[in-house]
Amino acid sequence: MNENWKIIGLYLGEPEQRWEGKAPSAIRKTQAVGEVQITQTGLVGDKQADIEVHGGPDKALHIYPSEHYRHWREAFPDHQQKFHAGGFGENISSAGFTEEDLCIGDILAAGSVRVQITQGRQPCWKLNLHTGNPAMAAAFQKTARTGWYFSVLQTGILEAGDKLELAERPCPDWNLKDVIHARFNPRLDPAIAKALADLKELAEPWRAAFAKKADPDYREDTSRRLES
Repeated sequence: MNENWKIIGLYLGEPEQRWEGKAPSAIRKTQAVGEVQITQTGLVGDKQADIEVHGGPDKALHIYPSEHYRHWREAFPDHQQKFHAGGFGENISSAGFTEEDLCIGDILAAGSVRVQITQGRQPCWKLNLHTGNPAMAAAFQKTARTGWYFSVLQTGILEAGDKLELAERPCPDWNLKDVIHARFNPRLDPAIAKALADLKELAEPWRAAFAKKADPDYREDTSRRLES
């Protein structure tokens, strides 16, 4: 067991109309107190504003390593008050491990709960508005410090302080940080893209994206997602 892997906070949000002329968002979270029930669609009490692109079984829980916040405070000191656990809209703030320590498909256990890594986070313009930093989403993407999503294999109860344990690693060749970098690499080797498109442990939207990137002539335009 990885004794230092743990949950340091759980966070819930409600859709809000925060920005004039923009879609609602539930990115602003508040910290849960005590035990929280986990269903196959995430934390009870947490909601999404746009269920077409957020939430669902493959993105039931977003987890973000608390270790990354130091990097962001140093990179963007004028916005450092935003960089704290729960500050990026994550459901789970963790300590003891990051994307580098994990692989796509890893199954983690906390008590009776079992969750599986399905994909990294794909940042959008809402992160820019939420942090007041127009460069935030692009920096998230470039560094692969995005956190990741879990599907829920076994429901149960979580609370801050729970230890996390790596239970299974079905895809040891696909390091999570490397896969996140691959997802946003405009010059990805088509052979790698093809292999990831066929990886059943990866969430379907990312498999579809890699299938497009397997075409050497394909060029992805991320400007609308990152800058709108």
